[in-house]
Amino acid sequence: MKRRTFVGAGLAGLALSAAKAWGQQKVFRVGILVAGGRTPDGGPPPLLREGLREFGYIEGKNVAYEARFAEAKPERLPALVEELVRLKVDAIVAVGGRAQFAAKEATSAIPIVAAPVAGDLVGTGLIASLARPGGNLTGLSDDSLPLSAKRMELLKEAVPKAGSIAVLWNADDRGMTLRSQEIEKAARILKVEVRPIGVRSADDFSGVFAELSRRPPDAVFVVFDALTNVNRKRIIEFATTQRIPAMYESSLFVNDGGLMSYGPSTAEMYRKAAGYLDRIFKGAKPSDLPAELPTRYYLTVNLKAAEAIGLTISPVLLLRADNVVK
Repeated sequence: MKRRTFVGAGLAGLALSAAKAWGQQKVFRVGILVAGGRTPDGGPPPLLREGLREFGYIEGKNVAYEARFAEAKPERLPALVEELVRLKVDAIVAVGGRAQFAAKEATSAIPIVAAPVAGDLVGTGLIASLARPGGNLTGLSDDSLPLSAKRMELLKEAVPKAGSIAVLWNADDRGMTLRSQEIEKAARILKVEVRPIGVRSADDFSGVFAELSRRPPDAVFVVFDALTNVNRKRIIEFATTQRIPAMYESSLFVNDGGLMSYGPSTAEMYRKAAGYLDRIFKGAKPSDLPAELPTRYYLTVNLKAAEAIGLTISPVLLLRADNVVK
């Protein structure tokens, strides 16, 4: 009887331990390193949170976030990513090219997901190839040359007489510098003169605006990154005041009053980033997860902005638009 009691008690204890273990879920800690501005609540980008929720990751249950924002001040990035490394997060989502470089330089052990799309991961040397990224970073990339050519083509279609186009980009960002070079190549094909205008900090915009006011271009092409995004309202206001048509790479600018944009859906990109995290949490290595290019791009046109600068958008171009802001 004693032996039976002992064995029974042992089995009951094992069953109780197993039940407890089964009921406990690992809480995955996601570090968010953002090169740009802070979210309203200081938490992760809402679209990333929504994407992870679709994969079953609920904050307070099986996922926790540690978000850090450089607010377009790249000198802050090394210290911010070191905080995430010390916190031993399970993965880092790096938003913006400078954030991706900072994260990769800080750790070779923690998986890094590049999101949403911050440039050509292969062209900048962040990964070896799309199919085999190598190392601990993978995620979302783009193909600069055909994408830049398409954007330039759409801008030329909106402003057929444009012979001189200013290209505004962050000259301190390797990915954006690469993209500006591809824009120049595309412009040569379209026989358009490009005026490259590089900025390195928020203080540079006043000088740039003064120069463009003295010699207005026929149009402006704004390359999207943390710096131009944080200063997007200033850029839009200047373009509107000077009545200069502008092409942007993100619909964020158009929703804030800019003329037109052509780019991937931010929501779709964050959903893909969430998918990468899900596979990593289930045991996949970043080096084995191919980097992806967006599968669809969206043309967004703001008719109110066009009216404000006295530009008539052709019916043919409007028919091709995926989104029209009125």
